[in-house]
Amino acid sequence: MSLRYALLPVMLMAALPVSAQERGFEVRDMVALDRVSSPVLTPNGGTVIFAKRQMDAENIDTRTGLWTRNLLTRDLAPPARLTPEGWNVDSPSVSPDGRTVYFLSARAGTRQLYSIPLSGGTPRQLTAFPLDIGSYRLSPDGTRFAFSADVFLECGADLRCGEHNAAGKASGVVYDRLFVRHWDTWADGRRSALFVAPLPEEANGARRGASVKAVTEAIAVSASLDGDIPSKPFGDVGEYAWAPDGQSIVGSIRVAGKGEAWSTNFDLYRFPVNGRMAPVNLTAGNPAWDTDPVFSADGQKLYYRAMKRAGFEADRFGVMELDLASGRSREIAPAWDRSAGGLVLSQDGAALYTTADDLGEHPLFRIDIATGQVRKIVGDGTVSAVEIAGPTLAFTRNSLRGGDQLFVAQLDGASPRAITRSTQEILPQVRFGEYAQFNFKGWNDETVYGYVVKPWNYQAGRKYPVAFLIHGGPQGSFGDSWSYRWNPQTYAGQGYAVVMIDFHGSTGYGQAFTDAISQHWGDRPLEDLRKGWAAAQEQYPFLDGGNACALGASYGGYMINWIAGNWHSPVSGAWKCLVNHDGVFDTRSMGYVTEELWFPEWENGGTPYGNPQAYERFNPVNHVIQWRVPMLVVQGGKDYRVPVDQGLSAFTALQRRGVESRLLYFPDENHWVLKAQNSILWHDTVNDWLKQHLGR
Repeated sequence: MSLRYALLPVMLMAALPVSAQERGFEVRDMVALDRVSSPVLTPNGGTVIFAKRQMDAENIDTRTGLWTRNLLTRDLAPPARLTPEGWNVDSPSVSPDGRTVYFLSARAGTRQLYSIPLSGGTPRQLTAFPLDIGSYRLSPDGTRFAFSADVFLECGADLRCGEHNAAGKASGVVYDRLFVRHWDTWADGRRSALFVAPLPEEANGARRGASVKAVTEAIAVSASLDGDIPSKPFGDVGEYAWAPDGQSIVGSIRVAGKGEAWSTNFDLYRFPVNGRMAPVNLTAGNPAWDTDPVFSADGQKLYYRAMKRAGFEADRFGVMELDLASGRSREIAPAWDRSAGGLVLSQDGAALYTTADDLGEHPLFRIDIATGQVRKIVGDGTVSAVEIAGPTLAFTRNSLRGGDQLFVAQLDGASPRAITRSTQEILPQVRFGEYAQFNFKGWNDETVYGYVVKPWNYQAGRKYPVAFLIHGGPQGSFGDSWSYRWNPQTYAGQGYAVVMIDFHGSTGYGQAFTDAISQHWGDRPLEDLRKGWAAAQEQYPFLDGGNACALGASYGGYMINWIAGNWHSPVSGAWKCLVNHDGVFDTRSMGYVTEELWFPEWENGGTPYGNPQAYERFNPVNHVIQWRVPMLVVQGGKDYRVPVDQGLSAFTALQRRGVESRLLYFPDENHWVLKAQNSILWHDTVNDWLKQHLGR
């Protein structure tokens, strides 16, 4: 390991003189960027299909289409559009023979399954269900598909049973269990359930040229269990998988009854697709989270990810193998102290590919199933999607340099070549801030990492005001990755330097490091932030420590509220301004008003009535008397994770204390700001606040 505060060089180099034609990156560039995602390969690995979201600059609207690239030629021809102009589609997949591409689209008013020949042509609508398809997965032989839809479980396979027959005209709703609301939606009794339906024969090419009669009936697979599959709000198709023989599906589902709001016990159930047998719980012995099933080719083994501690959503995901005949399971790489992402099985069945946070990056790893040996095969930033077929590895990767770019490589990660353009190629006139990773000794004298980003127009010998960004989670990371919500380059593009610290509690540094924040929200991370801020100023003299603002969202917003009452030392640097987005203001109130109760209960070691002193130990509301620094508060009206009372309370405290403050409220946004126009307003408001207090 390098010396204390020593630079780990990434790309922090002497800056060249700024050209008059160049400019910094800003939010309107970010909103307008093409976004590449969802790569899939034909079975022989010879063609890659991917989704590309493009912005209609005139209407500030987006359209996502599918594009293809033949990988068997090394010519410089760009990818070709597959789906027609004007269509909005997602979730591509490929038939077993590689000749047909499937996708979802709401072209007909509801989200249905479509197909199109890989060679091109007119899309065909394959389903006409009365409800939206949430996700889908083709059967191994390509004759059927499993799909999810939000239904009332008592309706069984009747997809037309989609509305309550409420008596009278009253608007009130009666609840007798949690969740009452989740993420950004009030509960209405619907569950995400799995169904199986046949694909029209014409969709597989049996009668090419014939009209396709859309499927309208399906068999209910998971409706006997009171739980969501995929899970809400962020579950996806990776949470269920077909058995190779096509006779069953294994999916991850939480069956917790009235304890759902404080349970993280997801189990893997095996669902017979003929509906004649009851589901079988394959992981009943684990009280924590089991998910992302992947079958071996012969159907005898099941690979999946599992946590070990019940009630802890940020526990380490280990990689597991289950022998389906004996029921015995084992962890494949128990000595690897990283939390695995989704799993992809190599075609020879010898290895699993997965991504994981690792020292400020999110690389792709290969895990040997027999030995548990782990090897990093793609690094340099954040790998966000992975696909394997034939001799081809396809992946998308982003970094602090730019958004997701699609690459293909050999199966060991060698010889990568870009299929789509980089952000720098899309925006040749924009100059991005150069960046570097550094480390220092933080809490408990342990090594802590951070990143510093130079302003786009950096000149040696000058000092620059600083945006000090604090990540949320709190079990998260601000590392070498690209974000469309909290992007350091938007601050560098305004002429600010940026500092980010992965304090204790961050992911990618071992599970003990992540665990260190629980029941210590206000002391250990604050110590890391203080020491990291001092270390950054010592290492990088261009940082103007006396002219800086601190900004954060979610836990980062909590820390802003905590800093407001607990960080005033002139030695470590007083802040010129603060920005708090959807931050926790009152930890005791948060324990009662948030929806996923397992989170505050784990982080505080119990319930707010059972362990009240823990909720008060690091409660920002108890230090409002010390608030003096100007603060911008941002709050989403549909944020049920950190609800609106937290933001309004913070703003009320500031106003009543006479502290300079401003409130930006989005009635139509949740915990994140997702709409393009709202994103522009968010950035303009934040940048105006920084300019008002820092200059530039």
